[in-house]
Amino acid sequence: MNRSTEFLEAINAVRELQIPEPVMARARRSLQDYLAVTCAGAVFQRSKLEKYFAFAQPEPGAFKAIGTGKDLVLKEAVFLNGLNGHALDFDDGTNSGIIHLGSPIFSLLIPLAQRYGITIDELLRAAIVGYEASYTMAVSIQPEHKAMGYHATGTCGTLGAALAASYMLGFSGEERFQAFAAACVAASGMLKVLDDGSELKPYNVAKTSLLALTALQLGKAGFQGHPDPLGGRGFLKMMTGRENVELKPVLLGGSWAIMKSYTKPYASCRYTHPAVEAAICLREKVKPAEVREIEVRTYDLAVAGHDHTEIPGSYSAKMSIPYATAVGFLCGKAGLQEFSEQSVKDAEILALTRKVRVLADAALSAVFPEIQAAVVTIRTPDGEYSERVDYPKGEPENPLSDGEFRARYDGLMACAGVDPQVSAEVFASVYSGNETVSKLVKRL
Repeated sequence: MNRSTEFLEAINAVRELQIPEPVMARARRSLQDYLAVTCAGAVFQRSKLEKYFAFAQPEPGAFKAIGTGKDLVLKEAVFLNGLNGHALDFDDGTNSGIIHLGSPIFSLLIPLAQRYGITIDELLRAAIVGYEASYTMAVSIQPEHKAMGYHATGTCGTLGAALAASYMLGFSGEERFQAFAAACVAASGMLKVLDDGSELKPYNVAKTSLLALTALQLGKAGFQGHPDPLGGRGFLKMMTGRENVELKPVLLGGSWAIMKSYTKPYASCRYTHPAVEAAICLREKVKPAEVREIEVRTYDLAVAGHDHTEIPGSYSAKMSIPYATAVGFLCGKAGLQEFSEQSVKDAEILALTRKVRVLADAALSAVFPEIQAAVVTIRTPDGEYSERVDYPKGEPENPLSDGEFRARYDGLMACAGVDPQVSAEVFASVYSGNETVSKLVKRL
C-alpha cells in the first residue's frame, strides 16, 4: 500500500463512522462562525472589493458571494468566499496543525451545495471529514512545513477541501482519488504573506478553495494523476524536505479534528493570543504611565514575522505580538475595533507597542505545539509583574461559553450590517438540518 492509498483509506474509514452528536453540534457552530466571519470580512475589505469588481467585472450567477450582496458564477463565489472568510484572520483553526481549517472548506462547499441542492446536514458531514483530512495531513508535516515557509491552510487545506467536496457530491472512489491527486499537484501557500504589511494572507485561502474546485473538476473528468501523489518526490517530500514522513492516525488522540479547533475571541493571529490575555490580566496591576518595558517570552516559531513594532496598517497589527499585547493591556480587549485602521494609528497604542520586546523561550519552545504559551512581564520603576497563559480563551481546553459565542456571532453580523432579524434566522436555520444550504445563504 502506498502513502496516498494509506491516507485515503484512513479518511474513508472516518467517513463511514457514525458522527457523534457533540461533533455535529461543533460543526454547526463552525458553520455559524464561518458565515459571520465572512460577512464581516467582506465589509472589512469593502473598498478593495469595489476596485476588484470594477476591474474584474465578474459575471452574475446563482452562487452567493457571502457578505457582498452579489450572486456570481461558481468559481468567483468560491474565490471571494475564501478571500472574505480569512480577511479578518478571525476564522477557526488548530494549534497542533498550525492551520485554519474551516474557511477553505466552507468556502468551497457552500457554493457547490447551492448548485446541487445539498442540505445543511449533508454539508456538515462532509465538512467534518474535510477537517479531519486537512488536520491529519497538517499535523503529520508540522512544524517543518512552517519552518520551510509554507502556510498549511493553503497546502493541506487544498487536500481537505477537495476531499470534503468529493464526499458531499458522491464521487466514486476512483474520481475521489484523481481529485486528490490533482489537489496534491495544486497545493501551495506562502507564509511570507504575513510579513511587512502584506495584505495577501486571505489570498492563500481564496486560491486554496478555488484550486480544490479545479481539482474536483479534473477528477470528475477522469484526468489521471500519479498513483502515489503523496509519496516519493511528491507532496510529503515537497512540503517537508524529507520522504520518511510519518502519517499521523486519523482521530488523533481519540478526538475528531473539528473538536480540536479554536474559536478566536481576539481579532488577531493565534500566535498573539496568549500574550493578549496575559496583558489583559496584568492591566489591573499596572497603570499605563508606569510601564517602562513589556517583555513577551513565547515559543520560537511564534517570534519571526510576529515581533514587529512598526505597524503600517490593520493587517500588520493583526500579525504583531507587540501591537496585540499593547492593545490588550490598554483596552482590556482585542476585538475588531482594536484592529481597525483608526485604532492602529492611535498614538498611545503605538507608543506602548514600541516598548514591547518578543523573545523566544527555550522551555516554551520545548512544549510546542502541545502548548502554545506566552509569559508577559511588565517592568515598572517599582518592580515587575508577570503572567503566563497556556490556553487562552477560545481554545478547546478553554472554550467560549454558549453566551460568549452568540455575542461574538451577533457582533460580527452587526459589524457586517446584517439586519438583526436576518442574523437570528441564519443562526437558527443552521439547526434545521434538512433545510437546503441554498435557502440558508439566500438570506445573506
